[in-house]
Amino acid sequence: MTDPDIVPDSERRGLLGVLPRAWRPYASLMRADRPIGVWLLFWPGAWAIALAGFGGQGLRLILLFALGAFAMRSAGCVYNDIVDRDLDARVERTRLRPLASGRVSLKGAWILLVVLSLCGLLVLLQLRPPAQLVALVSLALVAAYPFMKRITWWPQAWLGLVFSWAALVGWPAVTGEVGASALLLYAGAVFWVIGYDTIYALQDREDDALVGVKSSALALGGKARAGIAVFYLLAMLFWIAALWTIRPHWLGSLALLPVALHLAWQVLTLQTGDGADALAKFRSNRFAGFLMFLACLVVGTSA
Repeated sequence: MTDPDIVPDSERRGLLGVLPRAWRPYASLMRADRPIGVWLLFWPGAWAIALAGFGGQGLRLILLFALGAFAMRSAGCVYNDIVDRDLDARVERTRLRPLASGRVSLKGAWILLVVLSLCGLLVLLQLRPPAQLVALVSLALVAAYPFMKRITWWPQAWLGLVFSWAALVGWPAVTGEVGASALLLYAGAVFWVIGYDTIYALQDREDDALVGVKSSALALGGKARAGIAVFYLLAMLFWIAALWTIRPHWLGSLALLPVALHLAWQVLTLQTGDGADALAKFRSNRFAGFLMFLACLVVGTSA
């Protein structure tokens, strides 16, 4: 029987709590109890589909990207935990993760990773060939990400490249090619990710410093709020440019006002020394993504 001291509370309640006991560590490994990562991976692709005009297959593509986001985010979490299992065991917030605590074997984690990757492949095969090719290019970035925190003070920038990639896939899924609008949308998403993941990293500054893990939160130090503000501002500028390529009118840019206000609220009310507040602000980006989706939908379908 598993030692109750190494089973996190999240496996005793909610979605994980209703699963058979043997399944719970694997669901936890996939972060099934924390769908925020799925939302954040999904939104850039949804933005691209909406801004590209949605098309006759728009709803189908949205559903495919949602399934793909779930499969690939889950696979990414499993892969990240395989690579980081020794580091996770030394950090208070992550020491109860299934691999770090020994509740899932390394072999079991690899099998789960293969199954999830095959699910992602099935989704990929439903897209146009140009979109498939663009998606496959991202695999090198995904494979390298878990090592970035050991190499650079800015692993959040690498995560931005990875988590925003769906914007470059969504556009050719609708149009058959990658256009300037998609590149601008992608660039804005990269800075958005750097901003919100810097907020997330505020929770772990002390533990990261102790174990030698690098992050943008540590690099910025006391200037974290200002840095996040700059990243969000750059995101907005690129998004304005992206929407301008579709609808070159100030009314198109006005569609971004709700998301701009939300990001400003995050920065102005962020308590950089409070881990709970940082987590809440990070999670609020699922709503920021929704507001951005509405902006893209309005502009893309009215152009």
